Amino acid sequence: MEGGSTVLAAVALILGVSLLPAVLRWLAAHWWVPLLVLLAAAGIGAAVFYARAAQERLAQEGRRALRLALTGPGGIDQLGHEAFEYAVRDLLIRDGCRARKVGQSNDQSVDVLADDPLGRRWALQCKHKQDPVGGKAVGVGVLYSLAGTYQRVHRAQVPVVVTNGRFSRDAVKWGAEQNVLLVDRELLGRWASSGRPLWELMPRIPAPRNGHRT
Repeated sequence: MEGGSTVLAAVALILGVSLLPAVLRWLAAHWWVPLLVLLAAAGIGAAVFYARAAQERLAQEGRRALRLALTGPGGIDQLGHEAFEYAVRDLLIRDGCRARKVGQSNDQSVDVLADDPLGRRWALQCKHKQDPVGGKAVGVGVLYSLAGTYQRVHRAQVPVVVTNGRFSRDAVKWGAEQNVLLVDRELLGRWASSGRPLWELMPRIPAPRNGHRT
């Protein structure tokens, strides 16, 4: 088997060498053929590039115009937990952040990571409530988990818990003491529907790394 492969390779090499002069003569006589092929390839490449660029511009314009309601068809309350995480990510992108959803079974208490235009990294834990008004409040344990990982694991400066519901009294108190920011139903509604960046709506945001203030 190995010997047969060697013979075939040798035959192919001989044929290639013998045909090479003829191929070169043909190309010299028909130089415009490879030129047309190159021009066609360049045209296709340019068309694909501009089509992708146009799609990205449309996507960016759509993200900048993003407005979400809490209630009603397609509102935040109607989302599942994972869709809620994507909605939070998209709102941050709308605000000018580079954001990605990271939440999964071993997410280290963070569902969305974002870097804002001023250099701060945000670590967000998202808690979606199917019964946001009458259901159970988000407890302080969620804040404990985020506080333990946002700096050490994710190297973030701004820890945030976002919910379409409410926070327990202990969670509100502990968050204020430990600088874990809380986005409750009322604040989420303003953020999602107004188009204003989250950091313009919240107090106690850490100063940007470059020394400027929001």
